[in-house]
Amino acid sequence: MELQNTVKEALNALYHHPDDAVRMQADRWLQDFQRTIDAWQVADNLLHDTSSNIETSIFCSQTLRSKVQRDFEELPSEAFRPLRISLNTLLKSFHKGPPKVRTQISLAVAALAVHVPAEDWGDGGILNWIRDEMNSHPECIPSFLELLRVLPEEVFNYKIAVRPDRRRSFENELAAGMEIALNVLTACLNINGLSEQVLEAFASWLRLRHRIPASALATHPLVLTALSGLNSDMLFEASVNVISELIHYTAVRNLDGVAAQMPLIQVLVPRIMNLKPQLRDPSKDEEDVKAVARLFADIGDAYVELIATGSDESMVIVQALVEVTSHPEFDIASMTFNFWHSLQMILTERTNHHPNGDKPSVEAEKSPQLLAFQSSYEALVSLVSVKVEYPQDYADLSREDQKDFKQTRYVFPSGSSFLSTLINILVSGMSVSEDTAAAAAVAFRHICDDCKKKLCGSLDGLFQIYLGAMIGGGPFKVSAEDSLHLVEALSMVVTELPSEHAKKALEKLCLPAVAPLQDMINQGPLVLGQKPARDLTVHINRLANIFRHANHPEAVADAVQRLWPIFKSIFDRRSWDMRTMESLCRACKNAVRTSKTLMGVTVGVMLEEIQALYKIHQQPCFLYLSSEVIKIFGSDPSCTNYLKILIESLFNHTTFLLTKIQDFSSRPDLVDDCFLLASRCIRYCPQLFFPSPVFPCLVDCSMIGITVQHREASNSILNFLSDVFDLANSTHGKPYVSIRDNVIIPRGAVITRILVAALTGALPSSRLETVTYTLLAITRAYGLKTVEWAKETLSLIPPNAVTEVERSRFLQALLDATSGAAINSLMVPIEELSDVCRRNRSVQE
Repeated sequence: MELQNTVKEALNALYHHPDDAVRMQADRWLQDFQRTIDAWQVADNLLHDTSSNIETSIFCSQTLRSKVQRDFEELPSEAFRPLRISLNTLLKSFHKGPPKVRTQISLAVAALAVHVPAEDWGDGGILNWIRDEMNSHPECIPSFLELLRVLPEEVFNYKIAVRPDRRRSFENELAAGMEIALNVLTACLNINGLSEQVLEAFASWLRLRHRIPASALATHPLVLTALSGLNSDMLFEASVNVISELIHYTAVRNLDGVAAQMPLIQVLVPRIMNLKPQLRDPSKDEEDVKAVARLFADIGDAYVELIATGSDESMVIVQALVEVTSHPEFDIASMTFNFWHSLQMILTERTNHHPNGDKPSVEAEKSPQLLAFQSSYEALVSLVSVKVEYPQDYADLSREDQKDFKQTRYVFPSGSSFLSTLINILVSGMSVSEDTAAAAAVAFRHICDDCKKKLCGSLDGLFQIYLGAMIGGGPFKVSAEDSLHLVEALSMVVTELPSEHAKKALEKLCLPAVAPLQDMINQGPLVLGQKPARDLTVHINRLANIFRHANHPEAVADAVQRLWPIFKSIFDRRSWDMRTMESLCRACKNAVRTSKTLMGVTVGVMLEEIQALYKIHQQPCFLYLSSEVIKIFGSDPSCTNYLKILIESLFNHTTFLLTKIQDFSSRPDLVDDCFLLASRCIRYCPQLFFPSPVFPCLVDCSMIGITVQHREASNSILNFLSDVFDLANSTHGKPYVSIRDNVIIPRGAVITRILVAALTGALPSSRLETVTYTLLAITRAYGLKTVEWAKETLSLIPPNAVTEVERSRFLQALLDATSGAAINSLMVPIEELSDVCRRNRSVQE
């Protein structure tokens, strides 16, 4: 009683106390209380207490639901019966509300059914039990209908802490009881006022996707009720939900499966087509119009293969979808965009597929299907062009909404005819406002990309536009960020020039970025060191884009060699500045990637520079620049000496910085780039990496950091280890397998234990695939040794967390991996071990 009173007082403080600090303290106390075993009895008592207020009832029903879902294992097995009786009593006593409380109790009963097998539930399982309770207590049927609705949804609720075998069994129990459930729902149609609830429950059962023949559903009373409900204001929303599920239920992924689904499709489609006038009915509520549009969009998505045949019936559906697309509300019109894209993919795929390898004439390409849909796509272009006009309330939109609108809008500017007219329009647009200039810059980039060969002859005119936008001071209003689109545009055109003209054009392209950088350097090292980062990065980023998109290796290599004194000055004076270094390293990386071995002369001095600076400032971007160099020059014998010195210097310094897990957490960017570089070394210069003393140091470092919570850092470490374990699969790596084994085998048991720990809770479940691959890689590399290491690790997991069967399945999966089984077939038992070890708080602890 004392604890019950404390709960009431805490709830009163949470909802009504004027002091924020007191409310926060009450909230923390209540959360802690929910984790205790006493919460079972206290929540149950307060729910049965008729004097409890609404706040207490809601809190206690949520607590009880959560306890059943997550902490059912806290209770002794004999507690099931009294718990079911209590929940049943509560379900009946709250049958008139409040709805929130009744829903939570329904969820608790459903969760109990997931935990308890049908044979232990008794009464023929939960579905028979629900039917019998509804017959015995007709006044409580609404409560049991809600339970019937949530029951199939709990199959997919992974908050319920059950073992995977039991979850599968529960789904099978519901599948076996589908007929009972639908019979109960059908019987409830005869009770006044329950049709909406019945339809919502029916939709829920359809989501299980258990195969009821389409021919049976076509005449089923529940389906017919949903169809007739489309004409009822009261049943409309529930009917739409059912019919949407039925559409997905009959989705046709290939034409071979059409015949089996056709009886139901032929019932659904005509009734939905009758709703088309509602799209333009001004008396209809906007939400109702959205619901109708949703049904048309569902038809398009589910039956796109059928529609692509171009039959008369298909074209009626297409016209309806054109009408949805034409709706003035973007949220409604955009529902169809996925359909139009999918249809276009199917049509063009069929047109471009020529079994004999012959390329047809332009006229022959216009298949009957393409001609049938031509007018629809012409209408679509007109409709979409309207959608990209700035709305009247554009200025009132949030910055995020404005950004989203502009991104959608910019996707639609481009064309290849009337080039000079188009470019003149875009140049005018660059002078109107920053927003218009942004759109024009994107369109300019697309046109230059699509028509770069045709524009080579107009390069002088394009350079005038480019220089005007870059240098500023004229009418152009292109922002620094959007100017990168112009940089890319001109770089693409320069790519199409013959090599004898490319060098001069590239020099001209770089000039607007080089001149201001040189000017800053000329003002002396003090001024250069004090400039805001943006003053430099705006120009360096332009050079980075030029080196990336101007695909003339020799010209780019020559440009970087000429620019190296400028780059060196910036490296020397700004190496402390992460933003500037990231921009400069990106420019150098792009240059290396484009020029490859032609940059050999400059690369040597570049690496000497970053190797010296890394010891002082540890900028992660120095590591990713080194990664690109290793990729290009790693196998070049002439580079062996300086690359060996480089990687040993970088790795020695990095591993010295990463000696405990806190170091990994505080510098995840450094970790990420370090282990990405290590993986590059394994692929491109194993002859330098494995014999080096840094290899064992890096393995030890990786063992410390595997469980760092930062996603990219953790993934880079795991991928590095996978590359080490997969070394024998690489032609260049095979000679170093014995060196690898001398390092890994003494550490193998610990590495395996850390990987199993990562699987079972030390890393988030979103990292499961990467961890699994690494574990399977070490298993393939070391065979039965790994299985023994894993067996030893599994013995450390308490038996109440993992059963002997689950351990055996996991070890069998590893054993199968040693004999070359496909990864996909091994995933389930590994995922299930992860799932059971994470299923609730007490198991995790």
